[in-house]
Amino acid sequence: MKALIASALLLLAPALSMAQTPAQPDSKSVAKKAAATPAKTAKSTKTTNKAAAVAKASPTSSRTRLHSGAMQVAAGISAAEAALSPEELAIADNVYTGRMACELGAYVQVERDAQSPGRFYVEGKGFKYHMSPVVSATRAVRLEDQNAGAVWIQIANKSMLMNQKLGQRMADECMGPQQVTVAEGFKKNPPPSLLDAPAK
Repeated sequence: MKALIASALLLLAPALSMAQTPAQPDSKSVAKKAAATPAKTAKSTKTTNKAAAVAKASPTSSRTRLHSGAMQVAAGISAAEAALSPEELAIADNVYTGRMACELGAYVQVERDAQSPGRFYVEGKGFKYHMSPVVSATRAVRLEDQNAGAVWIQIANKSMLMNQKLGQRMADECMGPQQVTVAEGFKKNPPPSLLDAPAK
């Protein structure tokens, strides 16, 4: 779908650039017209000369129009690639936000990006990532900053931040208030282990 939108935008670029740029008279024709028309007063001569100077100062070239059209297409492609799917937006609704205490005295702050719905800023000591939700085969909530290689994984009772490029965990056992409640519940009533599943 994103590729289809990008292709459509590329095809529309020349039409958009032509439609948005008003045709301006060529500076030579303005100068000829000014020379052919006798000046009735000094004031009208000054106005005509001023118009010719403006036309010379800002001619609209096809290169300018093409550049403008290309910039619009690039912005459209970027917006199409940046758009989140309904599944990704549903994942974003389940992300816990706020300051979360992690093991070894570390913390992670997760905040929604007000300018880009569905995306988040994940930061702590020495790092700040701009993350987007990713559909996962597991039930875990997963956010990624693909440029930095950072991954935030959230399950019911804890969260973890990893840097895949560095191959290390940056923060582990991070818990927001909701996760603390679930973790306490697990202590009182542990979930069944996969190893304890009855044989069929």
